[in-house]
Formats: sequence, structure tokens, C-alpha cells
Amino acid sequence: MASVDGADLHVSELVIEYSSGGYPVRPIDGLSLDASGGQLVLLLGASGCGKTTLLSVLAAILTPTSGKVSVAGISVTDLHGAALTSYRRDTVGVVFQAFNLVPSLNAVENVMVPLRGAGVKRRPARARALELLERVDLSHRLDHRPGDLSGGQQQRVAIARALAHNPPVVLADEPTAHLDYIQVEGVLKLIRELADDGRLVVVATHDERMIPLADEVVNLTPRADTSHREPVRVTLEPGGYVFRQAERGDLVYVVEDGTIEIVRMRDDGTEEKLADIEKGNYFGELAPMFGLQRSASARAVGPAEVTGYGLRDFRDRFHLAPAALLSDAAD
Repeated sequence: MASVDGADLHVSELVIEYSSGGYPVRPIDGLSLDASGGQLVLLLGASGCGKTTLLSVLAAILTPTSGKVSVAGISVTDLHGAALTSYRRDTVGVVFQAFNLVPSLNAVENVMVPLRGAGVKRRPARARALELLERVDLSHRLDHRPGDLSGGQQQRVAIARALAHNPPVVLADEPTAHLDYIQVEGVLKLIRELADDGRLVVVATHDERMIPLADEVVNLTPRADTSHREPVRVTLEPGGYVFRQAERGDLVYVVEDGTIEIVRMRDDGTEEKLADIEKGNYFGELAPMFGLQRSASARAVGPAEVTGYGLRDFRDRFHLAPAALLSDAAD
């Protein structure tokens, strides 16, 4: 297959926020990223960290709250109408986690779908589909429907379909999620080869087996910081914030004096009070434990003092096991 040029990606100060269960959620907050054709980039992280959401923005399926995204020289965040349709068709190919193949169509027909939808006549569309299925080593399964194919074979059909218009960028959402260790080997090799053809391949995954294949890894779930850190003493005026909802957090706090209230902002702008944390108690442990954003805000009811500890130092100082931290969570 011919190489593909011009597949540069530039992401600048990207913020993605949406409503979930009545609360604002911001899985991506100020992300910047640069990559180029020929690279395999992994968006690595646990479920809910924003991997699929970020792919949706790159595919121009979702509009970000703020920030800029440029793909192959196209300002994705400024696209509308026919230009948006053209971008989705010609610039990015998407490989979905659940394959999204049409059950009643065979492998050839599934790959033909985006071509026929773009007005390509049946004969050249079929010729292109046959070429792509040979490329993914499925020329012996052309007439099989998805139900008669293994998970790995279905994923290969999905990859072939994503390549229908020879896009310079391929976006893959958890491409190994439904595959066993035998099936995954061929799919991993194929994904690496797509980048070697000159494409930019961006993969959202929690599968760390893919790390050795990648040119760049963007970890969207930071690991817990267990290094030793000096305690941080904070003096607060009434209404002063220890931290705010959606911020990244790396400290556990102990109330030395006063009261700290834990409040959560709803997406209609109102607040929900969750707890009052009195002198001698702690709060804010879940974010540093699991690499999460703060799920609520913490602020002083009156004059107050708190001390922030790194996770390891907090455990050692107060002789608490991880299970004990979870039993009285207030974040």
C-alpha cells in the first residue's frame, strides 16, 4: 500500500467537559500533544479517563469545550458543513471497539459500505474492498458474515473498512479489548504496520502490551505518587479553597484547625454539600490513590488550617493501610 503523507497532529490546551448524571465532568483538561505521520501514539489509561472522548474530538464527532485541534493541516475545531463531512470521510479512519460491522453483510460488503456511501460505483468499490481485505490477510474469508468470523477477524475487517478512503490518520478505540492472546498478536502487528506506511495511528487503550510498539505514550491516568514529600501547611480564610472540583490531586489533607466542607458543583451551577470535615480528620485521598481528578471541592467554613501529605507519607504517618483509606473516603 502506498505511503500516506501530511498526517501531523497538533493539540493545544484542549478542554473537554460534559454533563454526567447532573454533574459537570472534565476528563480532558488542558491537554497539549504533537505527533506526526509514521507514528503510533497510545492514549493509555483506565476506563473513564477520557480516551474515547479524546478520539471522538480527533474524529470531529465531538466538539471540545475549548482548545485547538489540527489534523493533517486541517483545523478540526473550526469545521462545519461540507468541510466537516469531507474530513470525516477522507482524513480519519475510525476503528471502533465493538467492531460495528453490519451483521447481514459479508466481509467484502462491510468494507464497501463507506465507499458506496461516498458514491463510489459498485465495481471499483468491490475492487478496493478486495485489496484491503488481502492487505489484512482475510482474502480467504471474503464471503463470511461477522457472526462467522472470530473476534480478531472481525477487527481486521473493521481496520480494512477504516482504510477504505486511504486516510492519513487512523483512530482506534480499544482495538484489542475483545481479543484473546492468540488473536491479538496479528492485530497488534497490523496496527504497527499502518503507522509504518506513513500514517499517524492513534490508539486509545488500557492494554499495556501495546507500549513496546508505540512511538509515544500519553498516559491519561497518572500513576499514584508514592515518593517521600515534605508536608504542606495551608492557612485558609473563610471560603478559601483547598482544592477545586476537576483539578488533579496528589495530596491527602488533614484538618489541623477549623472545618472544611466538601461540596460538589452540579451542571446547573448549584452546589451539593457532601460532608463537613472536622479537626483531626482527613480528606482528598481518592485522587492521589487512583490518579483521579477531584470529584468535589474542599473549602474552609471559617478560618482553618490543613496539612497536605503525599500518599506514602500519609500512610506511614498515620499507619493506615489502603483499605482503611477507602473506608472513610471524602474527596
